[in-house]
Amino acid sequence: MKDRITYFAYASAWRVVRILPEQAAYSFFDAIASFIYKRNGKAVNRLRSNYRRIHPEMSESELDVLTIQGMRSYLRYWCDTFRFPSWTKESVVESTTTDNENFLRDPVRDGRGVIVALPHAGNWDHAGAYFCSTGTPLTTVAEHLKPEKLFRKFLEYRTAMGFEVLDLNSRSVATLSQRLRQGKLVALVADRDLTASGIEVNFGGGVAKFPAGPALLAIKTGAPLITAYVKYEGSGIRIIFEREIEVPFTGSDTEKAIAMTQVVADRFYKQIFQATSDWHMLQRIWIDE
Repeated sequence: MKDRITYFAYASAWRVVRILPEQAAYSFFDAIASFIYKRNGKAVNRLRSNYRRIHPEMSESELDVLTIQGMRSYLRYWCDTFRFPSWTKESVVESTTTDNENFLRDPVRDGRGVIVALPHAGNWDHAGAYFCSTGTPLTTVAEHLKPEKLFRKFLEYRTAMGFEVLDLNSRSVATLSQRLRQGKLVALVADRDLTASGIEVNFGGGVAKFPAGPALLAIKTGAPLITAYVKYEGSGIRIIFEREIEVPFTGSDTEKAIAMTQVVADRFYKQIFQATSDWHMLQRIWIDE
């Protein structure tokens, strides 16, 4: 029954929110964010805790302001998600600004393929839709959600944008490697991994685990690994790309992956520190807590 209710809620939102006037829809989701914040539940407390790790210098009142801003940014993502099926390619492109886009475009143009690692920030679906809309389709992976019907709904949603979405399993690595050798774009959200295969990194002065996949793919295939941060600006998003992370000359593949993943963590931390409210991390990330 719980699974059926969850699916019905999401499916209804996709139908209803997209027909509301734009201002009314986003105002409504702002109100939902305020309601959730006032309830001060588990998700809000986790978001506040994560923000405190990023900004230990903040007072409690400053942290409260940042947390409500973060909840509003998070609900903006969901409002975008439910309205996105009505967006045109032109509106996707016009609402996207980029910095250093050539770091992604050049390797694809040269047939090398490219891996872009990014955190749960801003609207990463919007960013992916921008590249699909401008002639660079991407491949990504998704954790298998429950209920199954909801997973299929999200799969349908992202496929309609032009994504190739792989179920996260042992076979997905081989497919990602194949796509990179074909010169394609692979995009991976890479700021949390609590599995046994995660790599421990220094993240904001604490110990966190990031996935090893992006670095290992770069090492195995020769495709460049770059990073990106997506943040909200006005009525759209800005994607900030940073240059290729060089594969170390010496060491085992594991040692190389550890060094490269630490660079990913350092870059994520820098961007998150500057635009913290757009980092939608409502789960535990530091393992030393």
